[in-house]
Amino acid sequence: KFSISSKQTAMLPSLPLPPLRPGAWLRMRRRHARWKREHSCLLLVAALALVSSPRASTGVPCFGMPAARPPARPEPPNLAQQLLNWALESPLYTLLLVPQARRTMVQTAEANGIRWEAALGWIKSQATWDDDLLCQMSGDANYLQTIPTYYSKPFHAYETGNLNWEAAFEQELASRAVGARNFPAYGEAGEEAFRGAFESALASLGATVPKDGLMVDFGCGTGTSTRRLAANFPDASSVVGIDMSPYFVAVGRKLLEEAPGADGPWVTEIRPDERIKLSVGDAASTGLPDGCASTVSLTMVVHELPPEAAREVCAEALRILKPGGQLWISEMDFTAPAYAKLRANPLLFSLIRATEPYLDDYADSSEALFEHLAGDAGFASVRIAAATGRHFALIATKGEAPDDVAKKEASGAMEDLRFDTSGNYALDDTHLNTWESKSQER
Repeated sequence: KFSISSKQTAMLPSLPLPPLRPGAWLRMRRRHARWKREHSCLLLVAALALVSSPRASTGVPCFGMPAARPPARPEPPNLAQQLLNWALESPLYTLLLVPQARRTMVQTAEANGIRWEAALGWIKSQATWDDDLLCQMSGDANYLQTIPTYYSKPFHAYETGNLNWEAAFEQELASRAVGARNFPAYGEAGEEAFRGAFESALASLGATVPKDGLMVDFGCGTGTSTRRLAANFPDASSVVGIDMSPYFVAVGRKLLEEAPGADGPWVTEIRPDERIKLSVGDAASTGLPDGCASTVSLTMVVHELPPEAAREVCAEALRILKPGGQLWISEMDFTAPAYAKLRANPLLFSLIRATEPYLDDYADSSEALFEHLAGDAGFASVRIAAATGRHFALIATKGEAPDDVAKKEASGAMEDLRFDTSGNYALDDTHLNTWESKSQER
């Protein structure tokens, strides 16, 4: 063994490295991950057993033993929770929790009449999904190497997160399943009810889009939210969706091109709309002109960002908004009793954390983000309301003029309508239990 100093390192010749093809970087990550998975799963199993044991903690409820008043934040982790946290951050989690999370999603879809496997086979057959297509999306053969580190985490049970074709193919299928889980009484139409709940909450808060306004959809994925914005606001001049993943944008553009009908091979009807444009880019640095947009929308995106990245994205939204323009955020609410109760049970919460790398950070920082938007960020007003029993909608409005800052300080910048005067959350929870895939009442 030997070592060299930093000074000696600086003296080494700088050798040019050959450029990597777009897929090479991901292939190297997969090989490395396979090597790491040779470790034993015993630690993860032990952690789960300890956490679910009645002896695991005196302050945190165990499986099947929810607290009457669950805390918004969990108690400091004991040994079992520390082991579980370690396991979730290691490759071991892919061997147990991730497959289970994925099976739950697929089972929910199929149980509610969502044709997951059939739709997946159809979209795979619609193009040659390869590296050349990725280059067409981003315009840069080395684009994947420039993506922020936080985006390379294994989101949503995919080893390479959002940077692979499988995640892009299944994004809208999973979205349908999430809708069915949040509104199980609606079955296959649960996603319409789920997204419609956000739209109703935003409307109640005063969401408006002026005629010929530009709408920008940050973190658009394959374009589900972008298409809904275009359909709901026909007077908008254009609707631009921006996503970091060229895989998602490629699939989204193909769906717009093919425009499957209501009874077609896809899980939703897609209507072509020349106003919609899907682009590859970073929502924290869009390159759009200052003051160009009437609306910026973030739908179920912030919980996938580290807190600092979330603030940077909101700052970019403020920059590109016109005076009087609105930032819309639709998200999970960890002050809602249902999510607070779930988070207080480390075993159940681990099933969600297994596929959401920044969920703990989001749960801890979301209220601070609201305060930031209403304070230092520079928005003139912030209004929040419950959208479902587990989610909120928020509108942050950019001031019309510099003196709006003084008005904000005089009147109070934030209006929070999530709880009634008795301290109860404004809406009831309709979500399925973690272990269910279909409503027992249907």
